[in-house]
Amino acid sequence: MAGFRQRAPARVDIAMVAHPSVTLFVDLSEGDSLVSDAHGRRECGSTVVGLIPRDLRLGGRAAGGIECLQIRLSPVLAVAVLGASTDLSGTVVSLEDVWGRDAGRAEDRLRTAASWDERFTIAVGALGRRLSARPSLDPEVAAAWWLMLTRRGRVRVDSLANEVEWSRKRLWSRFRSQIGLTPKHAARLVRFDHAAHLLAAGNAAAQVAAASGYVDQAHLHREVKAFTGVTPTAVAAAPWLAIDDVAWPTSFADLPPSTPPIRPGSGEVS
Repeated sequence: MAGFRQRAPARVDIAMVAHPSVTLFVDLSEGDSLVSDAHGRRECGSTVVGLIPRDLRLGGRAAGGIECLQIRLSPVLAVAVLGASTDLSGTVVSLEDVWGRDAGRAEDRLRTAASWDERFTIAVGALGRRLSARPSLDPEVAAAWWLMLTRRGRVRVDSLANEVEWSRKRLWSRFRSQIGLTPKHAARLVRFDHAAHLLAAGNAAAQVAAASGYVDQAHLHREVKAFTGVTPTAVAAAPWLAIDDVAWPTSFADLPPSTPPIRPGSGEVS
């Protein structure tokens, strides 16, 4: 999770880039609320953003001071905390619609906290209480997801199925029903995320394509367009990506490709 504050009197309008997580934006602003807009659907205040929400924008007026707590949940954790990530894929919905009355109570506690550290502690406690009351995914599905992350999306479904000791058909079916994406689509998202961060770091598109496992630069361009609706050049200039290494210094984007695979029943959440 990361905290963001905009005190300058200006209007905020930021294009969000698809990320391999289900994201909670907890609006702690005084006065005007944050506005999330995806596919023409607008939500004010705290929201939950599912996987692959194309054309997502986050905005609002900063005259009254905008503050926001952003929480990224892996799809594996989102199922345990929110109940399901399947219904959230490609959408943006009100946090209250997903979390019920607990959303308002959590917002009140977070808004009156004395520091960001206190807010993080409150948020961890709120997530933990929901985590203990929810069923988890099949361990094979969770393992397949972590393998995708550690290998930066450069995996084949047949290989994943073999590693978790399932048939390809069973993995495809169970992964799709529990995560909300097919294994192939999920791997594409993870690979795109790695490429997007390389672009934001100033690497040339041709170099990024080669480093990320795309056939060529044209292949990279098509994938970036599919996930964001814009060009690699526009993604490289996305303001949100520019601060990602500061806000999320221990993200899986920084893991080396040689990281040992995570077997069914084990994993880490940070």
